Amino acid sequence: MAEEKEKPKQEDKRQQLKQEEASLIRIAGKDIRGDKKLVVGLTKIKGISWAFSNAILKSVDVDGEKLVSEASDEEIEKIESFIKDPNLPIFLKNRQKDFDEGDDKHLTGADLKLRNEFDIKRLKKIKSYKGNRHTYGQPVRGQRTKSHFRTHRKKSGGIKK
Repeated sequence: MAEEKEKPKQEDKRQQLKQEEASLIRIAGKDIRGDKKLVVGLTKIKGISWAFSNAILKSVDVDGEKLVSEASDEEIEKIESFIKDPNLPIFLKNRQKDFDEGDDKHLTGADLKLRNEFDIKRLKKIKSYKGNRHTYGQPVRGQRTKSHFRTHRKKSGGIKK
């Protein structure tokens, strides 16, 4: 009897997993679960904060309390096009006065990750203080190192008899 009760539970779990997979929606190169609100779902994209998410939804005129799965294709296209070219105040953008071009940009996803890696490589190449700290695996922004950041120390062993 115990086996008969377990089988329906497993089938229910499988159906739930299938429903979750079906409700995945791709926005700006990121799969977002359909059971989340739009405001929360947009923050799952790398480079989009809560403030930026709210600003996107207000400027595109979409209700943020709506679930991601309930959003229409038109709304998702509007959101994606706005993310690619945001028309927002400068303080909301994540690349203000970009080092290479001097423009104010907002990068998301893989572009943001690549740009961050290039910035760190540039700092290492010119041998700035921040670049040296990145090279040695030490904290860059002035944190204490006495009790934290013990990356290069030997691991302490257990108690030996």
